[in-house]
Amino acid sequence: MTVPADLPDRRYKLTLHYDGERFRGWQHQPSRRTVQGEVEAALERLTGRPTSVVAAGRTDTGVHAVGQVASAVLPARWTEATIERALNAVLPTDVWIAAVQHVPMAFHARYHAVGRGYLYRVGVRRDTRSPFHRRWCWPLIRDLNADALHDAAARFHTKHDFRRFARSGQAERGSHCTIIRSEWAEWGGAGYEYRVVANRFLHHMVRYMVGTMIDIARGRRPADDVDALLSAAPGVVTSRPSPAAGLCLVRIYYDQQELAAESRSAGTTTGPERHD
Repeated sequence: MTVPADLPDRRYKLTLHYDGERFRGWQHQPSRRTVQGEVEAALERLTGRPTSVVAAGRTDTGVHAVGQVASAVLPARWTEATIERALNAVLPTDVWIAAVQHVPMAFHARYHAVGRGYLYRVGVRRDTRSPFHRRWCWPLIRDLNADALHDAAARFHTKHDFRRFARSGQAERGSHCTIIRSEWAEWGGAGYEYRVVANRFLHHMVRYMVGTMIDIARGRRPADDVDALLSAAPGVVTSRPSPAAGLCLVRIYYDQQELAAESRSAGTTTGPERHD
C-alpha cells in the first residue's frame, strides 16, 4: 500500500533493548553517550531533521533494558516495518529496536504508563564472574539464605513510602509507590533473580532494595529493618545500593488489567527472556 507523501506526521511507539554498560543512562547529556542520544541521532540521520524521543523511564548509568518504551513523531509515509529495519541498520550494536507500533498522537510513553517491571540478577556461583555473565549480573559469590530473601521481598508488597530506599524523590509526586510483585527465584543454578513490578519507582530504588535484601540474606542485618525503613524509623538506613550491572528494565505496562495479572501470577513466574 502506497502512503501519500503529504500526510501529516504520525507518532510511533518503539520498544527497545539495550546493553547499558557503555551508556551514561537513558537521558541525553552533553558530551556523554546516552541511549536517548543514540536513538535521536539515528532518527535525525534517517529523517534529516531533529527528532525528540520520549521514554517511559530514565534508566541510570549501566542499567540494561529489554522492554524500554519510547515514542517519536515520524513521517507518515514510513511503515512500522520500514522504521524498525532502518533504525536497526544505523543504530550501534548495543541498542536494538524490537518493535515499532503506530499509536495516537496523544500517546505519552511516560505519563500513560501504569506500571514498570525490573529484574535483578545476583550470582553466587564462581563462574558468574565470567565476562559472559558479569556484565549483566552482580557476581557476589557469597552464600545467601534463600528463605531470608523470600521473607524480605514479601515485606515490600502493597503501598509504602520508599523515601528511605531512594537517592532522591520527586517533590511533585511524593515518595509513595505501590509494589504489585516482589519475589526472588533461582537463576538457573547460577544464583538468584529478583522480579519487582510497581506503579512507579524512585531514583535507585530497586538497587537500594536489593542491596538491603542481600545483606539480610547474608545475616548482616535483621529482616525487620525492611519494615523499619518503610515506616521511616529513626536511626535505620539502607544498605549500599547493589551494582547497576545486575539491573534490567523488562517491561512497561499501559493496561491496568495486565498490571493486575502480575499480582495474581506472583509466585509462579519462570523468569523473563534471557538477556545474557
